Amino acid sequence: MNSLDWVVLIAYFGVMIAIGVWSHKRVDNVSDFFTAGGKMPWWLAGISHHMSGYSAVMFTGYAGIAYTFGVTSFVTWSLPIAIGIGIGAKLFAPRLNRLRSKLHVASPLEYLKNRYNIQTQQALAWSGLLLKIVDVGAKWAAIATLLSVFTGITITQGIFITGAITAVYCTVGGLWADALTELGQFIIQLLAGIAMLVTAMSKLGGFSSLWTVWDKLPSGHTHPTAGPYTMTFLIAYLFIKTFEYNGGMWNQAQRYMATTSARDATRSARLSAILWLVWPAVLFFPMWVAPLLVQAKKPDASDSYALMTEQLLPHGLLGLVVVGFFSHTMAMCSSDANAISAVFTRDIAPAFSKTAREWSTRAGLLAARLSTLSFLGLSMALATQINSPTFKDIITVVIKWVAGLMGPIAIPFMLGLLRQFRKSGPTAALTSWAAGLLAFFFTNYNFDGSAKTDVALQYQVALPLAISLVLYILIGFIKPEDTPERDAIIATINSDDDGPFAPAAAAAGVPAPAEAGDGKVLGREGAGS
Repeated sequence: MNSLDWVVLIAYFGVMIAIGVWSHKRVDNVSDFFTAGGKMPWWLAGISHHMSGYSAVMFTGYAGIAYTFGVTSFVTWSLPIAIGIGIGAKLFAPRLNRLRSKLHVASPLEYLKNRYNIQTQQALAWSGLLLKIVDVGAKWAAIATLLSVFTGITITQGIFITGAITAVYCTVGGLWADALTELGQFIIQLLAGIAMLVTAMSKLGGFSSLWTVWDKLPSGHTHPTAGPYTMTFLIAYLFIKTFEYNGGMWNQAQRYMATTSARDATRSARLSAILWLVWPAVLFFPMWVAPLLVQAKKPDASDSYALMTEQLLPHGLLGLVVVGFFSHTMAMCSSDANAISAVFTRDIAPAFSKTAREWSTRAGLLAARLSTLSFLGLSMALATQINSPTFKDIITVVIKWVAGLMGPIAIPFMLGLLRQFRKSGPTAALTSWAAGLLAFFFTNYNFDGSAKTDVALQYQVALPLAISLVLYILIGFIKPEDTPERDAIIATINSDDDGPFAPAAAAAGVPAPAEAGDGKVLGREGAGS
Protein backbone atom coordinates (compact mmCIF):
# COMPACT_ATOMS: atom_id res chain seq x y z
CA MET A 1 0.00 0.00 0.00
CA ASN A 2 1.17 3.53 -0.76
CA SER A 3 -0.04 6.92 0.43
CA LEU A 4 -3.07 6.89 -1.91
CA ASP A 5 -4.26 3.57 -0.50
CA TRP A 6 -3.80 4.88 3.05
CA VAL A 7 -5.88 7.96 2.20
CA VAL A 8 -8.71 5.70 1.01
CA LEU A 9 -8.49 3.56 4.15
CA ILE A 10 -8.33 6.49 6.58
CA ALA A 11 -11.19 8.26 4.77
CA TYR A 12 -13.29 5.10 5.17
CA PHE A 13 -12.62 4.96 8.90
CA GLY A 14 -13.52 8.63 9.17
CA VAL A 15 -16.85 8.16 7.39
CA MET A 16 -17.75 5.21 9.63
CA ILE A 17 -17.11 7.28 12.75
CA ALA A 18 -19.07 10.22 11.32
CA ILE A 19 -22.08 7.99 10.66
CA GLY A 20 -21.91 6.73 14.23
CA VAL A 21 -21.83 10.25 15.63
CA TRP A 22 -24.73 11.31 13.38
CA SER A 23 -26.74 8.24 14.47
CA HIS A 24 -26.25 9.19 18.12
CA LYS A 25 -29.05 11.75 17.95
CA ARG A 26 -31.49 9.03 16.82
CA VAL A 27 -30.90 6.96 19.96
CA ASP A 28 -33.02 8.07 22.90
CA ASN A 29 -33.64 4.76 24.65
CA VAL A 30 -32.81 1.07 24.68
CA SER A 31 -35.35 0.28 21.97
CA ASP A 32 -33.65 2.74 19.62
CA PHE A 33 -30.22 1.32 20.49
CA PHE A 34 -31.16 -2.34 19.94
CA THR A 35 -34.05 -2.34 17.42
CA ALA A 36 -33.96 1.16 15.84
CA GLY A 37 -37.31 1.84 17.51
CA GLY A 38 -39.01 -0.36 14.90
CA LYS A 39 -38.57 2.39 12.30
CA MET A 40 -35.98 0.92 9.93
CA PRO A 41 -36.99 0.78 6.22
CA TRP A 42 -37.24 -2.76 4.90
CA TRP A 43 -34.63 -2.25 2.19
CA LEU A 44 -32.09 -0.92 4.71
CA ALA A 45 -32.85 -3.83 7.03
CA GLY A 46 -32.36 -6.26 4.13
CA ILE A 47 -28.99 -4.82 3.13
CA SER A 48 -27.95 -4.69 6.78
CA HIS A 49 -29.06 -8.31 7.25
CA HIS A 50 -26.93 -9.34 4.29
CA MET A 51 -23.84 -7.34 5.24
CA SER A 52 -23.89 -8.46 8.86
CA GLY A 53 -23.81 -12.10 7.76
CA TYR A 54 -20.22 -12.44 6.63
CA SER A 55 -16.81 -10.98 7.20
CA ALA A 56 -13.19 -10.95 6.06
CA VAL A 57 -13.19 -14.71 6.68
CA MET A 58 -14.61 -14.88 3.15
CA PHE A 59 -11.40 -13.29 1.85
CA THR A 60 -9.14 -15.56 3.92
CA GLY A 61 -10.66 -18.91 4.91
CA TYR A 62 -13.21 -19.19 2.11
CA ALA A 63 -10.75 -17.75 -0.41
CA GLY A 64 -8.53 -20.69 0.53
CA ILE A 65 -11.40 -23.13 -0.03
CA ALA A 66 -12.15 -21.50 -3.42
CA TYR A 67 -8.48 -21.65 -4.40
CA THR A 68 -8.17 -25.32 -3.41
CA PHE A 69 -11.58 -26.81 -4.27
CA GLY A 70 -13.25 -24.31 -6.61
CA VAL A 71 -16.99 -23.67 -6.89
CA THR A 72 -17.82 -25.79 -3.86
CA SER A 73 -17.02 -22.64 -1.84
CA PHE A 74 -20.23 -21.13 -3.25
CA VAL A 75 -22.37 -24.27 -3.42
CA THR A 76 -21.72 -25.36 0.16
CA TRP A 77 -21.65 -21.89 1.75
CA SER A 78 -23.54 -18.93 0.28
CA LEU A 79 -26.07 -20.98 -1.70
CA PRO A 80 -27.49 -22.77 1.38
CA ILE A 81 -27.55 -19.43 3.21
CA ALA A 82 -29.59 -17.87 0.38
CA ILE A 83 -32.01 -20.82 0.39
CA GLY A 84 -32.26 -20.79 4.18
CA ILE A 85 -33.06 -17.08 4.35
CA GLY A 86 -35.61 -17.53 1.57
CA ILE A 87 -37.31 -20.24 3.65
CA GLY A 88 -37.24 -18.04 6.73
CA ALA A 89 -38.69 -15.01 4.95
CA LYS A 90 -42.21 -16.26 5.71
CA LEU A 91 -41.46 -18.75 8.45
CA PHE A 92 -39.38 -16.70 10.89
CA ALA A 93 -38.96 -13.06 9.82
CA PRO A 94 -42.55 -11.89 10.52
CA ARG A 95 -42.69 -13.73 13.83
CA LEU A 96 -39.44 -12.16 14.99
CA ASN A 97 -40.81 -8.75 14.09
CA ARG A 98 -43.87 -9.40 16.27
CA LEU A 99 -41.61 -10.01 19.26
CA ARG A 100 -40.98 -6.27 19.21
CA SER A 101 -44.26 -4.96 17.84
CA LYS A 102 -46.54 -7.12 20.00
CA LEU A 103 -44.54 -8.35 22.97
CA HIS A 104 -42.57 -5.09 23.23
CA VAL A 105 -39.16 -6.63 23.77
CA ALA A 106 -35.78 -5.19 22.77
CA SER A 107 -33.75 -8.42 22.86
CA PRO A 108 -34.49 -11.52 20.75
CA LEU A 109 -34.27 -13.74 23.84
CA GLU A 110 -36.55 -11.74 26.13
CA TYR A 111 -39.60 -13.76 25.17
CA LEU A 112 -37.96 -17.04 26.25
CA LYS A 113 -38.56 -16.53 29.97
CA ASN A 114 -42.30 -16.61 29.26
CA ARG A 115 -42.23 -19.09 26.38
CA TYR A 116 -40.19 -21.54 28.51
CA ASN A 117 -38.74 -20.33 31.82
CA ILE A 118 -35.90 -18.22 33.17
CA GLN A 119 -33.49 -21.21 33.27
CA THR A 120 -33.92 -21.81 29.53
CA GLN A 121 -33.45 -18.14 28.76
CA GLN A 122 -30.24 -18.00 30.80
CA ALA A 123 -28.83 -21.22 29.32
CA LEU A 124 -29.28 -20.00 25.76
CA ALA A 125 -28.09 -16.48 26.61
CA TRP A 126 -24.86 -17.51 28.32
CA SER A 127 -23.88 -20.22 25.83
CA GLY A 128 -24.67 -17.96 22.88
CA LEU A 129 -22.69 -15.10 24.42
CA LEU A 130 -19.59 -17.28 24.90
CA LEU A 131 -19.86 -18.67 21.37
CA LYS A 132 -20.13 -15.20 19.84
CA ILE A 133 -17.02 -14.02 21.67
CA VAL A 134 -15.11 -16.83 19.94
CA ASP A 135 -16.86 -16.22 16.61
CA VAL A 136 -16.20 -12.49 16.56
CA GLY A 137 -12.65 -13.11 17.76
CA ALA A 138 -12.11 -15.18 14.61
CA LYS A 139 -13.43 -12.27 12.52
CA TRP A 140 -10.99 -9.81 14.11
CA ALA A 141 -8.15 -12.24 13.49
CA ALA A 142 -9.18 -12.62 9.85
CA ILE A 143 -9.19 -8.91 9.07
CA ALA A 144 -5.99 -8.36 11.04
CA THR A 145 -4.33 -11.12 9.01
CA LEU A 146 -5.26 -9.31 5.79
CA LEU A 147 -4.14 -5.97 7.17
CA SER A 148 -0.76 -7.45 8.09
CA VAL A 149 -0.30 -8.70 4.51
CA PHE A 150 -0.86 -5.26 3.06
CA THR A 151 0.74 -3.00 5.67
CA GLY A 152 3.26 -5.11 7.56
CA ILE A 153 1.80 -4.27 10.97
CA THR A 154 1.35 -7.10 13.45
CA ILE A 155 -1.89 -9.02 13.82
CA THR A 156 -2.35 -7.67 17.35
CA GLN A 157 -2.01 -4.10 16.10
CA GLY A 158 -4.50 -4.81 13.32
CA ILE A 159 -7.00 -6.23 15.80
CA PHE A 160 -6.70 -3.15 17.99
CA ILE A 161 -7.12 -0.69 15.10
CA THR A 162 -10.20 -2.32 13.57
CA GLY A 163 -11.77 -3.04 16.95
CA ALA A 164 -11.28 0.50 18.21
CA ILE A 165 -12.85 2.08 15.11
CA THR A 166 -15.81 -0.30 15.27
CA ALA A 167 -16.26 0.36 18.99
CA VAL A 168 -16.64 4.09 18.41
CA TYR A 169 -19.48 4.01 15.90
CA CYS A 170 -21.48 1.03 17.15
CA THR A 171 -21.31 2.14 20.79
CA VAL A 172 -22.36 5.69 20.03
CA GLY A 173 -25.08 5.03 17.46
CA GLY A 174 -26.44 1.56 18.22
CA LEU A 175 -28.36 -0.38 15.56
CA TRP A 176 -28.98 2.75 13.49
CA ALA A 177 -25.22 3.28 13.18
CA ASP A 178 -24.72 -0.40 12.37
CA ALA A 179 -27.31 -0.37 9.58
CA LEU A 180 -26.21 2.95 8.06
CA THR A 181 -22.54 2.02 8.08
CA GLU A 182 -23.47 -1.34 6.57
CA LEU A 183 -25.23 0.50 3.75
CA GLY A 184 -22.07 2.51 3.11
CA GLN A 185 -19.99 -0.63 3.39
CA PHE A 186 -22.21 -2.41 0.88
CA ILE A 187 -21.67 0.38 -1.67
CA ILE A 188 -17.91 0.25 -1.08
CA GLN A 189 -17.85 -3.54 -1.38
CA LEU A 190 -19.90 -3.31 -4.58
CA LEU A 191 -17.29 -1.05 -6.16
CA ALA A 192 -14.35 -3.06 -4.80
CA GLY A 193 -15.82 -6.41 -5.83
CA ILE A 194 -16.57 -5.27 -9.36
CA ALA A 195 -13.07 -3.78 -9.65
CA MET A 196 -11.53 -7.10 -8.66
CA LEU A 197 -13.82 -9.05 -11.01
CA VAL A 198 -13.00 -6.84 -14.00
CA THR A 199 -9.27 -6.99 -13.24
CA ALA A 200 -9.28 -10.79 -12.99
CA MET A 201 -11.24 -11.15 -16.22
CA SER A 202 -8.90 -8.76 -18.06
CA LYS A 203 -5.89 -10.89 -17.04
CA LEU A 204 -7.58 -14.03 -18.39
CA GLY A 205 -8.84 -12.80 -21.76
CA GLY A 206 -11.68 -10.43 -20.98
CA PHE A 207 -15.39 -11.00 -20.47
CA SER A 208 -15.27 -14.33 -22.30
CA SER A 209 -13.20 -15.74 -19.44
CA LEU A 210 -16.45 -16.21 -17.56
CA TRP A 211 -17.06 -19.32 -19.70
CA THR A 212 -13.66 -20.13 -21.25
CA VAL A 213 -11.45 -20.36 -18.16
CA TRP A 214 -12.90 -23.47 -16.53
CA ASP A 215 -10.97 -26.11 -18.45
CA LYS A 216 -7.71 -24.40 -17.50
CA LEU A 217 -8.35 -24.73 -13.77
CA PRO A 218 -7.22 -27.67 -11.61
CA SER A 219 -9.16 -30.92 -11.93
CA GLY A 220 -12.36 -30.97 -9.87
CA HIS A 221 -12.54 -27.18 -9.60
CA THR A 222 -16.05 -27.15 -11.07
CA HIS A 223 -17.45 -29.94 -8.90
CA PRO A 224 -20.24 -28.65 -6.65
CA THR A 225 -18.97 -30.68 -3.70
CA ALA A 226 -15.33 -31.54 -3.11
CA GLY A 227 -12.89 -32.51 -0.38
CA PRO A 228 -14.49 -32.46 3.08
CA TYR A 229 -17.39 -30.40 1.71
CA THR A 230 -19.59 -33.31 0.69
CA MET A 231 -23.30 -33.57 -0.12
CA THR A 232 -23.92 -34.58 3.49
CA PHE A 233 -22.09 -31.45 4.61
CA LEU A 234 -24.20 -29.36 2.20
CA ILE A 235 -27.49 -30.72 3.55
CA ALA A 236 -26.35 -30.26 7.14
CA TYR A 237 -25.16 -26.75 6.38
CA LEU A 238 -28.53 -25.88 4.84
CA PHE A 239 -30.29 -26.82 8.07
CA ILE A 240 -27.71 -25.02 10.20
CA LYS A 241 -27.79 -21.83 8.17
CA THR A 242 -31.59 -21.79 8.02
CA PHE A 243 -31.61 -21.51 11.79
CA GLU A 244 -28.50 -19.36 12.09
CA TYR A 245 -29.28 -16.69 9.49
CA ASN A 246 -32.95 -16.35 10.37
CA GLY A 247 -32.29 -15.39 13.96
CA GLY A 248 -30.04 -18.01 15.51
CA MET A 249 -27.33 -15.39 15.06
CA TRP A 250 -29.17 -12.85 17.19
CA ASN A 251 -27.93 -9.89 15.17
CA GLN A 252 -29.90 -11.21 12.18
CA ALA A 253 -33.06 -11.39 14.29
CA GLN A 254 -32.58 -7.75 15.25
CA ARG A 255 -32.84 -6.69 11.61
CA TYR A 256 -36.27 -8.28 11.33
CA MET A 257 -37.32 -6.81 14.67
CA ALA A 258 -36.22 -3.32 13.54
CA THR A 259 -38.57 -3.11 10.53
CA THR A 260 -41.90 -1.33 10.86
CA SER A 261 -44.09 -4.41 10.32
CA ALA A 262 -44.10 -8.18 9.86
CA ARG A 263 -44.66 -7.67 6.12
CA ASP A 264 -41.60 -5.45 5.87
CA ALA A 265 -39.56 -8.04 7.78
CA THR A 266 -40.47 -10.59 5.10
CA ARG A 267 -39.49 -8.16 2.33
CA SER A 268 -36.14 -7.48 3.99
CA ALA A 269 -35.44 -11.22 4.26
CA ARG A 270 -36.20 -11.74 0.58
CA LEU A 271 -33.85 -8.93 -0.39
CA SER A 272 -31.10 -10.45 1.76
CA ALA A 273 -31.71 -13.89 0.18
CA ILE A 274 -31.34 -12.45 -3.33
CA LEU A 275 -28.12 -10.68 -2.37
CA TRP A 276 -26.73 -13.91 -0.90
CA LEU A 277 -27.55 -15.72 -4.14
CA VAL A 278 -25.97 -13.17 -6.49
CA TRP A 279 -23.27 -11.13 -4.79
CA PRO A 280 -21.00 -13.91 -3.36
CA ALA A 281 -20.74 -15.40 -6.87
CA VAL A 282 -19.30 -12.07 -8.08
CA LEU A 283 -16.79 -12.06 -5.21
CA PHE A 284 -15.90 -15.73 -5.65
CA PHE A 285 -15.02 -15.68 -9.36
CA PRO A 286 -11.58 -14.09 -8.83
CA MET A 287 -10.99 -16.58 -6.00
CA TRP A 288 -11.90 -19.53 -8.26
CA VAL A 289 -9.46 -18.43 -10.97
CA ALA A 290 -6.73 -17.45 -8.49
CA PRO A 291 -4.64 -20.61 -9.23
CA LEU A 292 -4.08 -19.17 -12.72
CA LEU A 293 -2.97 -15.79 -11.38
CA VAL A 294 -1.02 -16.29 -8.13
CA GLN A 295 0.77 -18.95 -6.14
CA ALA A 296 -0.56 -19.19 -2.58
CA LYS A 297 2.13 -19.31 0.09
CA LYS A 298 0.12 -20.65 3.04
CA PRO A 299 -0.82 -24.35 3.17
CA ASP A 300 -4.54 -23.53 3.37
CA ALA A 301 -4.23 -20.86 0.63
CA SER A 302 -5.92 -18.32 2.91
CA ASP A 303 -3.52 -15.67 1.61
CA SER A 304 -4.44 -16.19 -2.07
CA TYR A 305 -6.95 -13.35 -2.39
CA ALA A 306 -4.71 -10.88 -0.59
CA LEU A 307 -1.78 -11.80 -2.83
CA MET A 308 -3.91 -11.46 -5.93
CA THR A 309 -5.19 -8.08 -4.82
CA GLU A 310 -1.69 -6.85 -4.08
CA GLN A 311 -0.26 -8.04 -7.39
CA LEU A 312 -3.07 -7.13 -9.79
CA LEU A 313 -4.63 -3.87 -8.62
CA PRO A 314 -3.20 -0.36 -9.03
CA HIS A 315 -2.85 1.85 -5.98
CA GLY A 316 -6.10 3.50 -5.05
CA LEU A 317 -8.10 0.48 -6.19
CA LEU A 318 -5.92 -1.61 -3.88
CA GLY A 319 -6.96 0.66 -1.01
CA LEU A 320 -10.61 0.34 -2.05
CA VAL A 321 -10.47 -3.46 -1.96
CA VAL A 322 -8.75 -3.40 1.42
CA VAL A 323 -11.58 -1.16 2.61
CA GLY A 324 -13.95 -3.80 1.25
CA PHE A 325 -12.29 -6.37 3.50
CA PHE A 326 -12.85 -4.10 6.46
CA SER A 327 -16.44 -3.37 5.50
CA HIS A 328 -17.60 -6.96 5.86
CA THR A 329 -15.79 -7.64 9.11
CA MET A 330 -16.80 -4.40 10.79
CA ALA A 331 -20.41 -4.95 9.68
CA MET A 332 -20.60 -8.38 11.27
CA CYS A 333 -18.65 -7.56 14.41
CA SER A 334 -20.56 -4.36 15.19
CA SER A 335 -23.93 -6.05 14.68
CA ASP A 336 -22.87 -8.99 16.86
CA ALA A 337 -21.72 -6.58 19.55
CA ASN A 338 -25.10 -4.86 19.52
CA ALA A 339 -26.97 -8.17 19.71
CA ILE A 340 -24.83 -9.48 22.57
CA SER A 341 -25.28 -6.22 24.44
CA ALA A 342 -29.05 -6.57 24.03
CA VAL A 343 -28.99 -10.10 25.44
CA PHE A 344 -26.72 -9.13 28.33
CA THR A 345 -28.59 -6.00 29.42
CA ARG A 346 -32.12 -7.32 28.77
CA ASP A 347 -31.82 -11.00 29.63
CA ILE A 348 -28.75 -11.77 31.74
CA ALA A 349 -28.28 -8.73 33.98
CA PRO A 350 -31.96 -8.47 35.12
CA ALA A 351 -31.89 -12.13 36.16
CA PHE A 352 -29.07 -11.45 38.62
CA SER A 353 -29.54 -7.86 39.70
CA LYS A 354 -32.54 -6.03 41.08
CA THR A 355 -30.82 -2.79 40.14
CA ALA A 356 -30.72 -3.91 36.49
CA ARG A 357 -34.46 -4.61 36.62
CA GLU A 358 -35.04 -1.03 37.73
CA TRP A 359 -32.67 0.84 35.41
CA SER A 360 -33.93 4.19 34.25
CA THR A 361 -33.91 4.93 30.53
CA ARG A 362 -30.60 6.75 30.84
CA ALA A 363 -29.00 4.03 33.00
CA GLY A 364 -30.21 1.30 30.66
CA LEU A 365 -28.72 3.07 27.66
CA LEU A 366 -25.41 3.55 29.49
CA ALA A 367 -25.38 -0.15 30.41
CA ALA A 368 -26.04 -1.04 26.77
CA ARG A 369 -23.06 0.99 25.60
CA LEU A 370 -20.74 -0.31 28.31
CA SER A 371 -21.66 -3.93 27.64
CA THR A 372 -21.06 -3.35 23.91
CA LEU A 373 -17.57 -2.09 24.68
CA SER A 374 -16.92 -5.00 27.03
CA PHE A 375 -17.93 -7.57 24.43
CA LEU A 376 -15.72 -5.97 21.80
CA GLY A 377 -12.79 -5.91 24.22
CA LEU A 378 -13.18 -9.59 25.14
CA SER A 379 -13.50 -10.70 21.52
CA MET A 380 -10.44 -8.63 20.54
CA ALA A 381 -8.41 -10.18 23.35
CA LEU A 382 -9.47 -13.67 22.25
CA ALA A 383 -8.63 -12.83 18.62
CA THR A 384 -4.96 -12.75 19.51
CA GLN A 385 -5.25 -16.46 20.44
CA ILE A 386 -7.25 -17.70 17.44
CA ASN A 387 -4.24 -19.38 15.84
CA SER A 388 -3.25 -21.09 19.08
CA PRO A 389 -3.47 -24.91 19.36
CA THR A 390 -6.76 -24.58 21.23
CA PHE A 391 -8.57 -22.97 18.31
CA LYS A 392 -6.21 -24.20 15.55
CA ASP A 393 -7.01 -21.62 12.87
CA ILE A 394 -9.60 -19.11 11.69
CA ILE A 395 -11.62 -21.34 9.37
CA THR A 396 -11.80 -24.12 11.98
CA VAL A 397 -13.38 -21.71 14.45
CA VAL A 398 -15.86 -20.34 11.94
CA ILE A 399 -16.96 -23.59 10.31
CA LYS A 400 -16.60 -26.15 13.07
CA TRP A 401 -17.29 -24.21 16.25
CA VAL A 402 -19.96 -21.84 15.01
CA ALA A 403 -21.76 -24.28 12.72
CA GLY A 404 -21.53 -27.09 15.25
CA LEU A 405 -22.69 -25.11 18.29
CA MET A 406 -25.19 -22.74 16.72
CA GLY A 407 -27.84 -25.41 16.17
CA PRO A 408 -28.34 -26.48 19.81
CA ILE A 409 -28.56 -22.82 20.85
CA ALA A 410 -30.85 -21.73 18.01
CA ILE A 411 -33.35 -24.60 17.92
CA PRO A 412 -35.29 -23.82 21.15
CA PHE A 413 -35.22 -20.11 20.32
CA MET A 414 -36.38 -20.43 16.70
CA LEU A 415 -38.79 -23.37 16.90
CA GLY A 416 -40.32 -21.86 20.01
CA LEU A 417 -41.85 -19.23 17.72
CA LEU A 418 -43.90 -21.77 15.76
CA ARG A 419 -47.34 -23.18 16.62
CA GLN A 420 -46.32 -26.65 15.48
CA PHE A 421 -43.92 -26.94 18.42
CA ARG A 422 -46.11 -25.44 21.14
CA LYS A 423 -45.98 -28.67 23.18
CA SER A 424 -42.19 -28.45 23.48
CA GLY A 425 -41.56 -26.68 26.76
CA PRO A 426 -38.66 -26.10 29.17
CA THR A 427 -37.73 -29.78 29.44
CA ALA A 428 -37.49 -30.18 25.67
CA ALA A 429 -35.59 -26.91 25.29
CA LEU A 430 -32.99 -27.53 27.99
CA THR A 431 -32.49 -31.21 27.17
CA SER A 432 -32.02 -30.56 23.45
CA TRP A 433 -29.63 -27.70 24.20
CA ALA A 434 -27.49 -29.69 26.64
CA ALA A 435 -27.44 -32.84 24.50
CA GLY A 436 -26.42 -30.83 21.44
CA LEU A 437 -23.50 -29.22 23.25
CA LEU A 438 -22.34 -32.59 24.58
CA ALA A 439 -22.67 -34.09 21.10
CA PHE A 440 -20.42 -31.35 19.74
CA PHE A 441 -17.77 -32.03 22.36
CA PHE A 442 -17.73 -35.81 21.99
CA THR A 443 -17.83 -35.61 18.19
CA ASN A 444 -14.85 -33.26 18.07
CA TYR A 445 -12.78 -34.06 21.16
CA ASN A 446 -11.54 -36.95 23.28
CA PHE A 447 -12.07 -37.13 27.04
CA ASP A 448 -8.65 -35.56 27.63
CA GLY A 449 -9.58 -32.56 25.45
CA SER A 450 -7.44 -33.53 22.47
CA ALA A 451 -9.06 -33.09 19.06
CA LYS A 452 -10.38 -36.11 17.20
CA THR A 453 -8.95 -36.58 13.72
CA ASP A 454 -11.03 -39.51 12.50
CA VAL A 455 -14.46 -37.82 12.29
CA ALA A 456 -15.55 -36.28 8.99
CA LEU A 457 -16.35 -32.57 8.97
CA GLN A 458 -19.99 -33.09 7.98
CA TYR A 459 -20.60 -35.18 11.09
CA GLN A 460 -18.77 -32.72 13.32
CA VAL A 461 -21.15 -29.94 12.34
CA ALA A 462 -24.32 -31.98 11.66
CA LEU A 463 -24.65 -34.29 14.66
CA PRO A 464 -25.14 -31.61 17.34
CA LEU A 465 -27.98 -30.00 15.36
CA ALA A 466 -29.58 -33.34 14.47
CA ILE A 467 -29.56 -34.55 18.07
CA SER A 468 -30.94 -31.26 19.36
CA LEU A 469 -33.69 -31.18 16.74
CA VAL A 470 -34.83 -34.76 17.34
CA LEU A 471 -34.85 -34.38 21.13
CA TYR A 472 -36.68 -31.05 21.02
CA ILE A 473 -39.49 -32.55 18.94
CA LEU A 474 -39.57 -35.97 20.61
CA ILE A 475 -39.67 -34.68 24.19
CA GLY A 476 -42.45 -32.30 23.21
CA PHE A 477 -44.58 -35.33 22.30
CA ILE A 478 -43.53 -37.46 25.26
CA LYS A 479 -43.79 -34.69 27.84
CA PRO A 480 -45.99 -31.89 26.49
CA GLU A 481 -45.67 -28.70 28.54
CA ASP A 482 -48.05 -26.38 26.75
CA THR A 483 -50.04 -24.08 29.02
CA PRO A 484 -52.68 -21.43 28.28
CA GLU A 485 -50.09 -18.73 28.97
CA ARG A 486 -47.52 -20.22 26.59
CA ASP A 487 -50.17 -20.86 23.96
CA ALA A 488 -51.24 -17.22 24.22
CA ILE A 489 -47.68 -16.01 23.58
CA ILE A 490 -47.29 -18.29 20.57
CA ALA A 491 -50.68 -17.23 19.19
CA THR A 492 -49.70 -13.58 19.52
CA ILE A 493 -46.43 -14.11 17.65
CA ASN A 494 -48.24 -16.02 14.90
CA SER A 495 -51.08 -13.53 14.35
CA ASP A 496 -51.05 -10.29 12.40
CA ASP A 497 -53.97 -8.81 14.35
CA ASP A 498 -54.25 -8.20 18.08
CA GLY A 499 -56.78 -11.02 18.48
CA PRO A 500 -58.02 -12.50 21.74
CA PHE A 501 -54.60 -13.82 22.76
CA ALA A 502 -52.77 -10.50 23.13
CA PRO A 503 -54.27 -9.70 26.57
CA ALA A 504 -53.53 -13.23 27.71
CA ALA A 505 -49.94 -12.84 26.63
CA ALA A 506 -49.69 -9.67 28.65
CA ALA A 507 -51.17 -11.45 31.64
CA ALA A 508 -48.52 -14.11 31.28
CA GLY A 509 -45.87 -11.58 32.10
CA VAL A 510 -44.89 -10.32 28.66
CA PRO A 511 -43.63 -6.76 29.14
CA ALA A 512 -46.07 -4.02 28.26
CA PRO A 513 -45.34 -0.60 26.78
CA ALA A 514 -44.13 1.97 29.26
CA GLU A 515 -46.65 4.42 30.60
CA ALA A 516 -46.00 8.05 29.87
CA GLY A 517 -43.15 9.27 32.03
CA ASP A 518 -42.40 5.80 33.36
CA GLY A 519 -38.83 5.62 32.05
CA LYS A 520 -38.15 2.13 33.44
CA VAL A 521 -36.20 -0.27 31.27
CA LEU A 522 -38.04 -3.53 31.73
CA GLY A 523 -38.59 -4.57 28.13
CA ARG A 524 -40.99 -1.70 27.61
CA GLU A 525 -39.53 0.76 25.21
CA GLY A 526 -39.82 -1.47 22.19
CA ALA A 527 -43.44 -0.77 21.36
CA GLY A 528 -42.44 0.83 18.13
CA SER A 529 -45.53 -0.03 16.10
